[in-house]
Amino acid sequence: MEAPRLDVPDAWKRLNLQGLRGVVMLIGGPDAGKSTLARYLVDRLLESHARVALLDGDPGQSSLGPPTTMTLRLYQRDRPDAGRRWRVFVGSTSPTGHMLPLVVGAARLVQAARRANAEVVVYDTTGLIHPSQGGLALKFAKINLLRPALVLSIQRQVELEPILMPLRRTGRVRLLEFRPSEAVRPRDLTARQAHRARQFARYFQHAQPVEVPWCSLAVFPAPWFALHRLLAFEDREGFVRGLGIVLDIDRAAQRLTVLTPLTDLAPVDSLHLGDLLVDPETFRDRRLPRAG
Repeated sequence: MEAPRLDVPDAWKRLNLQGLRGVVMLIGGPDAGKSTLARYLVDRLLESHARVALLDGDPGQSSLGPPTTMTLRLYQRDRPDAGRRWRVFVGSTSPTGHMLPLVVGAARLVQAARRANAEVVVYDTTGLIHPSQGGLALKFAKINLLRPALVLSIQRQVELEPILMPLRRTGRVRLLEFRPSEAVRPRDLTARQAHRARQFARYFQHAQPVEVPWCSLAVFPAPWFALHRLLAFEDREGFVRGLGIVLDIDRAAQRLTVLTPLTDLAPVDSLHLGDLLVDPETFRDRRLPRAG
């Protein structure tokens, strides 16, 4: 797997990954180093496994795809640069208010990995962990649905204790606990927003305006279009074929002009509207204003 040079703690190097099968779930707060651990695990697993999948499950600070999405990439030991990708649309950069799409999307991506004969799926989850914001319920829902073979936690102090206390006592999962790498540096809100803008800019760098007649497509949740609203073009299986930004709306003709890198609309079955507005020049995002 292609990756920058990683700072690898000794505890990671001591992990025994031989014979591991199923889902490996990574949990931790924001900027705990989960994505770095995920990349390391994929590299290590490919030494003994033929096919390994990485599930980038953070729609806010994504590493494998544009913000608002969750992406699965398949890695093969003999073909490290030829991995297939599957992507689902969450529609927001925050899990808050979008927990069902997160859980359903993760399950569908794990299913795709299994159909592709991935022996292990490394699932890098979001940094939402606070019980009052739904973090506890979200993590337990994922664990109960996906039944991971191994849960790896990265905890700075005691922020994960509401999640870890029951996991230490249950026989449902195997739990291993780590501290963050000393190389991890927290990012503030401004840095996170800038990262998303760079990710969107990279994704849309070759995009062109395309006319889209929405009258012939399913529109989820309903055709409530707004200028600069982010949307996803989805195929019949519900996987993302491409993202777009609404540039113009012709309601009489039921036609949109959408900025998108997608060049072939033939496989598109539906439009899935997100809850963000994305500036097509700066690629800064903001939440869609709510009516009333």
